[in-house]
Amino acid sequence: MSEADLISGGYIGLFLTAFLAATLLPLSSEAVLAALGNADGFDAALLFAVATLGNTLGAIVNWALGRFCLHWAGRRWFPFSADQLSRAGDRFRHYGIWSLLFAWLPVVGDPLTFAAGVLRVRFLPFVILVGIGKAARYAAVLAVAQGVFGP
Repeated sequence: MSEADLISGGYIGLFLTAFLAATLLPLSSEAVLAALGNADGFDAALLFAVATLGNTLGAIVNWALGRFCLHWAGRRWFPFSADQLSRAGDRFRHYGIWSLLFAWLPVVGDPLTFAAGVLRVRFLPFVILVGIGKAARYAAVLAVAQGVFGP
């Protein structure tokens, strides 16, 4: 399924793109949101809500995977060594729970949400902080796409 297919899917395509983009899949939910934000027939507030919800739910999947993955730690096929998990935990503890506001960042955001699960960050603060960060990003993308900040 291409990004063009996801755009033609409207709100459902945006939700799927945002959800999958919060995992390790290389999708650009921002491009889909910007395209739909400039297309006729779409409500900007609903686009914002759908993108934010989809991306936050994808981050919750990462959190859950991190939260319950340690059951398999130490197995040969497990993707992270004990040393890698320890270093990730040290970095997360250094920057603290507030770093979850940056879970929207490329490259570091998805591992950050996974690490939060591994470190057993409580669910409600996780969802609130991740949701705020992702909502701010989508609000900015939609505002730029619709020319709110200038021509």
